[in-house]
Amino acid sequence: MTTPRTVQPVTPLTFTSYVRARGPVLLRTARSLTANPSDAEDLLQTALTKTYLAWERIEDHRALDGYVRRALVNTRTSQWRKRRVDEYAVEELPEPDPLPEPDPAEQQAVRDAMWRAVLRLPARQRAMVVLRYYEDMSEAATAELLGVSVGTVKSAVSRALAKLRDDQELAAVTRPDAQAAPVAPVAPVAFPAGAAARGGQQAMAA
Repeated sequence: MTTPRTVQPVTPLTFTSYVRARGPVLLRTARSLTANPSDAEDLLQTALTKTYLAWERIEDHRALDGYVRRALVNTRTSQWRKRRVDEYAVEELPEPDPLPEPDPAEQQAVRDAMWRAVLRLPARQRAMVVLRYYEDMSEAATAELLGVSVGTVKSAVSRALAKLRDDQELAAVTRPDAQAAPVAPVAPVAFPAGAAARGGQQAMAA
């Protein structure tokens, strides 16, 4: 005689048990749709809310994952469409608006005014400024050429730059709003490469 088997009742799937079991997997799907983890959690929460509202209408619970994933994609797509987008995909990057070209005449006026201001410096300071900024020599090389310490070069150049900042004629060119005091004109002088070193040594000897 065969003993009949006892059929165990099937526990119906509830929304809570489904979320507890499938939540981590669904969260990975949400994170694949957005780079921000917080946004992924919000996205999943929205999709699960839609699933909860439709829970009674979903007859085949084996299709729940697909339903939630479609809700994730549709929600994310809706977010993209609502967002105002000012950038568009193009085959070639647009060229930036060109910056206005500086006026060559203004540049030359500034260079001339700067040179006249340098010529008004004391000989020792003028030599060091020319070597450092016109000949592009380092502080150590300037000190070695003039036979002084690096500290002497630093302090002399610092004082020279302070004088240049206070030069009224130079300020009138670089800062038009500044009121320039009358300054005796000094003609622009060309300073050929290499001549600065000779001029600096003569200035140090003076």
